[in-house]
Amino acid sequence: MNVTSLMRPWFSRRVKVTQGWEHNIETVQRNELQRIVSQGKKTQWGYIHGLGDVDSYEDYIHAAGHPAGYDEFRPWVMRMIDGERDVLWPGVTRNYAQSSGTSDGKSKYIPITRESFSRMHYRGGSDVVANYLHLYPDSRIFDGKAFILGGSFANELSLPHHSKVKVGDLSANLIANINPLAELVRVPHRDIALMEQWEEKLPALVKASVSEKNITNISGVPSWFLTVLKEVLKMTGATTIHDVWPRLEVFFHGGISFRPYREQYRRITDTSRMRYLETYNASEGFFAVQNAIDDPSMLLLLDAGVFYEFIPIDEAETPEPSGIVPAWKVEEGKIYALVITACNGLWRYKIGDTVKIESVDPLKITIAGRTHHFINAFGEELMVDNADRAIASVCSRLGCEISNYTAAPVYAGDRNRGRHQWLVEFNVRPRDIDEFATELDEELQSLNSDYQAKRQGGIFLDPLSVTVATAGLFDRWLASTGKLGGQRKVPRLCNDRRFIDPMLAMMK
Repeated sequence: MNVTSLMRPWFSRRVKVTQGWEHNIETVQRNELQRIVSQGKKTQWGYIHGLGDVDSYEDYIHAAGHPAGYDEFRPWVMRMIDGERDVLWPGVTRNYAQSSGTSDGKSKYIPITRESFSRMHYRGGSDVVANYLHLYPDSRIFDGKAFILGGSFANELSLPHHSKVKVGDLSANLIANINPLAELVRVPHRDIALMEQWEEKLPALVKASVSEKNITNISGVPSWFLTVLKEVLKMTGATTIHDVWPRLEVFFHGGISFRPYREQYRRITDTSRMRYLETYNASEGFFAVQNAIDDPSMLLLLDAGVFYEFIPIDEAETPEPSGIVPAWKVEEGKIYALVITACNGLWRYKIGDTVKIESVDPLKITIAGRTHHFINAFGEELMVDNADRAIASVCSRLGCEISNYTAAPVYAGDRNRGRHQWLVEFNVRPRDIDEFATELDEELQSLNSDYQAKRQGGIFLDPLSVTVATAGLFDRWLASTGKLGGQRKVPRLCNDRRFIDPMLAMMK
C-alpha cells in the first residue's frame, strides 16, 4: 500500500491556502493579529496595555508600546513558570523552551502555550511536509519512518519536585507532546530522544537508528545530525547513509546555515536520491519553510499564530525604532531585525534574528544572522550569512571540511592593525592553513564591500588569521556551558571576545 498517496490530498489543501496569500498579505496578517489580540485582552499584560480597546494594527502599536527584548518579558515569564494564570496568555502554561540566550549569555524561557503547540509548531511541521509533497510528486515519505534528532529537558531552573512545569529544548517539548500516533512512524523511542547526556545519547541514537531500516526522512540541526550520521556509518561500515537506509529521501534541516556542511552531506549520501528542505523553526515560533526546489529562500507562514514586524537593520539596537514596518510594507533586498506578536504571549518581541527579504509577494526570506552575532569592530559589518557563504566556498575549493567555527575581532596594538581571528575545527584539514586564511579573507572581501573597503591596502584591517581548534574543542566548550547536544549552537560571530577567549584558554 502506498500510504503517501493516501495522505497527499490532505496536505495539498494546505498548499492551496498558502498560495492564496499572494496579493493578500495585509488581510491575512491583520486577521492574525486580531485573533491573537482577542486572546491577549484576557491577560494581565493585555489589561495593563489596554488590548481590550484595540481594533486595528494602528491601535495595537500604540497600546503595546515599542518593541522589547527578553529582559522586559523575563519577570512576566517567571510568574508564569511559578504557576500564575492569565499573565501573558490566558490560562496556565506548563511548557517552556529554554533558549541558549547567546546574545547575553543568560538562558531565556519561551512559553509554549496550547495554542502555540497547535497553531505554530505542529502546523509549521505539517506545512513543511505539505510543501515537500507538492515539490516532489514521487515521494514515498509516509511509507517509512522519520528519524528526528531532539534535545532534552535539561535546564538551569530549580523547579519544585511537585511542579508540573516542563522546561527544556523546544524539540524535547515537541516530542513529549506529539500525537501518540506519530510515535508509530518516528525513531528513536521517546526515552532515547529525550536523554540528557549527549555522551550517552549519541551511541543510543546510533544503535536505535541502525536497527530501523525503513527510514525515509531525517530532521534536525545540520552540525549535530552530521555527527550522528558519521557514527552510523562507522558502526555499519557502510560507505553512504543510503547503504543503511535505502529509502531515505529528504533531510529537513534548520537552526544553522546548511552551506558549511553541504559538501560533507554530499560525500556520505547518494546525491541522486537525497533532497533537502530548509525550515525556520525557532523557540519563539515556526516562521517559514522553503517552498521551491532551486530557491533557498523560505515562505513566511502568515496564518500560523504569528504577526510579524520588521526593524531596519540600522535601527535594530535603537530603543524606539522609527522605521519599523508590518509584513505588507517591507522592501525587497533589505535586511531587517524580526519582531513578533504571537500566541505564546510574546508581544512586539524582538527575537534577535535578522532576515533578508528575498521577495515581497509572495513574502519570502532568508536568515541573515543574529542581531548580536556580527563583527563591526572596525566598520566592516560582517554578518553570519557572509561568513557561512565564504567558509563553504573556500572549503569546496580547497577540499577541506569543517566541524565548527567562530570568529572575533583582534583589536589594534602598537605594532599592528586590527584583524579578525577565526577559530576553526576541521574534519579534514586544508593542506596549508595560510592558504586557507588567504582564500577566506579574499572570499569575504568579494561578498562584503564594507569588509573589502576596510581591508583595501591594509590601511585599516590586517588579513584575518586562522587558529586551528583541537579536536572536540567546541563540544567541550558547549559542555562547559551546560549546552552540549540536541539543538544547541555555537555563536559564529561576536563583536567582542567573550566566546573565543574561553575556547582558546581550553586549548592551553
